[in-house]
Amino acid sequence: MSSNDNKIVEIFIPGPAGRLEAKYYKSKKATSPIALVLHPHPQYGGTMNNRVVQEAYNTFVKNGFSVLKLNFRGVGKSEGTFDNGQGELSDAASALDWIERENQDYSQCWISGFSFGSLICMQLIMRRPEVNKFVAVSPQPNVYDFTFLAPCPSSGQVIYGEQDELVSKVSINDLNNRLKSQKGIEVDFSEIKNANHFFKGKEEELKKTIDKYIKDKTKLI
Repeated sequence: MSSNDNKIVEIFIPGPAGRLEAKYYKSKKATSPIALVLHPHPQYGGTMNNRVVQEAYNTFVKNGFSVLKLNFRGVGKSEGTFDNGQGELSDAASALDWIERENQDYSQCWISGFSFGSLICMQLIMRRPEVNKFVAVSPQPNVYDFTFLAPCPSSGQVIYGEQDELVSKVSINDLNNRLKSQKGIEVDFSEIKNANHFFKGKEEELKKTIDKYIKDKTKLI
């Protein structure tokens, strides 16, 4: 499959529970890095068209990545039904397989997720040693158990809002301390002032924070 010159195209990719609706941008450069972007909780209105997901997706595109985002099973036109995280992890793994097949000469592999998507992102990096970096936006360590990051296999970025109404600062600090103590990785924790869980009115700051991290980590490739 090939996309037209640098256009985002709507596609369907094979998933474990049926077809998965996705949007794909293919960079012209064969050795471009690749990125997979994962959306928030399907049962709370999460889709790949979420504003934060879109900001992350566009930032990867702007930085020369080939980028894929998908609707998890049962969302939009994706087949299947919500599976409490396990099925969604399988969906994400299938999506990563797909973008890797489409870009066999990629230089780096990144995964990003927002809220529930950041949980799936972090679970996926535990299974996929080829992932170089992650960007986890508004993780919820007070809701989901992140102790499986023992150790966390990849360096990455965690972004959270100072005024996040769904996540306690204590739980973010605990996650920060756990990851800081691990050798061989660096996880950059970035707090966005006056931002809530969804970065309402703070999308520009969010975009700049992701963009700076991507540029810092890809300048040598």
